[in-house]
Amino acid sequence: MDSLFIQKTVARHLLAVQAVRLKPTEPFTWSSGWKSPIYCDNRVTLAYPEVRTFIKNALADAIRKQFPEAEVIAGVATAGIPQGVLVADVLNLPYCYVRPEPKAHGMGKQIEGHLAPGQRVVVIEDLISTGGSSLKVVNALRAAGAEVLGMAAIFTYGFPIASQNFASKNVPLVCLSDYDALLIEAQELDYIPVEAMESLAAWRQNPSQWGQ
Repeated sequence: MDSLFIQKTVARHLLAVQAVRLKPTEPFTWSSGWKSPIYCDNRVTLAYPEVRTFIKNALADAIRKQFPEAEVIAGVATAGIPQGVLVADVLNLPYCYVRPEPKAHGMGKQIEGHLAPGQRVVVIEDLISTGGSSLKVVNALRAAGAEVLGMAAIFTYGFPIASQNFASKNVPLVCLSDYDALLIEAQELDYIPVEAMESLAAWRQNPSQWGQ
């Protein structure tokens, strides 16, 4: 599938099932305290078989193309866990998932599932914001002896800091769709008024200060 077609289709799917909500005049508040005109919860896509199937196949195709040497798929807890399972099944590859921190009880595991040192891993994430939590998973996999080929995600806000963070850790990142594609589709679908576009574009440039 063509990458532009995938970008547009995923953006339309996310809007259609309300996995993404845009409210520039009634912003959401993130856990970081940032005011945001957008809220994204890609777990919603799991409830819609057509959308779920398109996304899993697009992620699998991206991995075949960008990371053909992948031996294991690893999901990021928690939202990346089901997406990772779906993709691993399509690719017929082993699967594991990784917590942000080791368990405080039991075996104290951070990585669940079998992972042998030296195996080549692709990480599956649902959403990329700054990349901080996603890259913690990469650190855990590398500490376990895995070779992390890269990460594939459904959607990214496209923050410059995310690009810097992934580059600093030498982790190639592939995302099916992004904020720019979403705004284009939202405007074409009359999901948002034209006059809101300037505010939505400004948020991405300086999210920590937007709306203050």
